[in-house]
Amino acid sequence: MITNQQLDLYNQAATEVLNSSKYSGRSRVKLLAAARQAALETIINSDDGLHLPEGTRNVGAMVLMNSLCNKLLRPIDGSCCQTVSPPNLIQKLSACFFLGAAVVFVALHVLGCNRHRRHATPDVESLEEKKPATAGAPLGPKAPFQALCRMGVIMLYFYLCDRADVFMKEQKFYTHSAFFIPLIYILVLGVFYSENTKEVKLLNREQTDEWKGWMQLVILIYHVSGASAFVPVYMHVRVLVAAYLFQTGYGHFSFFWLKGDFGLHRVCQVLFRLNFLVVVLCIVMDRPYQFYYFVPLVTFWFVLIYATMAIWPQILQKRTNSSGIWHLGILAKLLGLLLIICFFAFSQSLFMSVFSVWPVSKLFELNGSVHEWWFRWQLDRFAVIHGMVFAFIYLVLQKRQVLSEGKGEALFPAKISNLLLFFSVVSFITYSIWASSCKTKTECNEMHPYISVVQILAFILIRNIPGYTRSVYSSFFSWFGKISLELFICQYHIWLAADTKGILVLIPGNPSLNILVSTFIFVCVAHEVSVITNDLAQVVIPKDSMALLKRLGATGILSLFVLMSQLLTPGA
Repeated sequence: MITNQQLDLYNQAATEVLNSSKYSGRSRVKLLAAARQAALETIINSDDGLHLPEGTRNVGAMVLMNSLCNKLLRPIDGSCCQTVSPPNLIQKLSACFFLGAAVVFVALHVLGCNRHRRHATPDVESLEEKKPATAGAPLGPKAPFQALCRMGVIMLYFYLCDRADVFMKEQKFYTHSAFFIPLIYILVLGVFYSENTKEVKLLNREQTDEWKGWMQLVILIYHVSGASAFVPVYMHVRVLVAAYLFQTGYGHFSFFWLKGDFGLHRVCQVLFRLNFLVVVLCIVMDRPYQFYYFVPLVTFWFVLIYATMAIWPQILQKRTNSSGIWHLGILAKLLGLLLIICFFAFSQSLFMSVFSVWPVSKLFELNGSVHEWWFRWQLDRFAVIHGMVFAFIYLVLQKRQVLSEGKGEALFPAKISNLLLFFSVVSFITYSIWASSCKTKTECNEMHPYISVVQILAFILIRNIPGYTRSVYSSFFSWFGKISLELFICQYHIWLAADTKGILVLIPGNPSLNILVSTFIFVCVAHEVSVITNDLAQVVIPKDSMALLKRLGATGILSLFVLMSQLLTPGA
């Protein structure tokens, strides 16, 4: 009788013979154990107890094809039967860099402790230990190396999570409960942590941080639950991305209009804070810059806003006084920017040819093409200029004292406030109905660039017209808003997995506990990266112009070396 026990004995004997020393010069033979395991699990569903169900044969065939093909094709979401790629030269150099920073930090720490023991009196030591650190104060010589050491440990965790076979990955399966129940949880927490704002003007700092925070949490839940498969949720999340870009236009326009600081130090500070984590991840995780699409997007728009405001004539609020001619000048600049956007939007071939020129293409290519960059850019192409126009109108009205921004006061007179609130609520409901009626994402995306601003403005008016809503904010959402950029980037590798196609599994067999533990680590890492970025920005971007130019030159040479090494790498 051919029993399972007999089959095990036959397989064992065959394996021993084929892998014996007599055949050591030939390729070693391996049994496809996954097919046997699938058969044992599904034989109960067999019609006669002998022939396997069709589904079992399909599983065996799929595993066999994966074991043969995934090593060669290397699909982005195929961790099964796929060997881990060895680190390339740039990854090895980055590991040596972080290791060197750790060695220097330890050496400085040991030398500092020894010198401190020899020369410091006990009273001086106690005073130095109790002396509080001043925010924004210059960092000591050890601080940069300590920050790099912490960053190195974090990057090691990133690599182990998403570039090694240490942790498992699982697929996403969308259900309405998986998306909406967490939303209710965070809404309750956000309302519970309500506090009074320090200032009550429209879109104050606490409020914008709160806005970024709850939007980021919604986007995280959207990603981990795989809600992009549900078109109404997809369209509402598209509005949240447009709102981020709207804030980019609003915030940077307001800064340049009010402060007039177009110096190199300011530009480098912003670019460093936006791109530091992504550049490090591109090197450590061997991913193109465009893979983290949102950072290239906000960086591109910041450069465009800076160019628009910095070119002659530089029109600032303190220079305009009450003259309307200067206001017309800034409107002319905004109109020129709008025409450039429309020109590129209606000529895809020109857009792709411009961004396909080397070395610019290295910043915008994904899988050898700039098509993904085109899709991301044109989808929210008007959001930034909408934010700039809104900031201009608001600041002009504020200077002319048209708005009532006192504590508890409505932004406009009662009749106007009620009318605007009514239209805002109607806009919200109308958009939701329209998004729910869309049949395909393509159909919705065609209308999205033109109508997303209505939803954004409706939210701003509802949030700011009543004086009591403008005077409170959620400290819970605001805390997450301060690290929203780091949360968005870190999720790619240490919360999601397989380049966002799956979910990281730290604790197998217990999905609820796994998501709690991985989320806690993920949030802690994002906060730590934000602190490290702020610390290094003080060191890397000095206020002295000559020192800054020298470092920019060194950075340019290093970037050229990285680009050339990628060109010389086979298969790059």
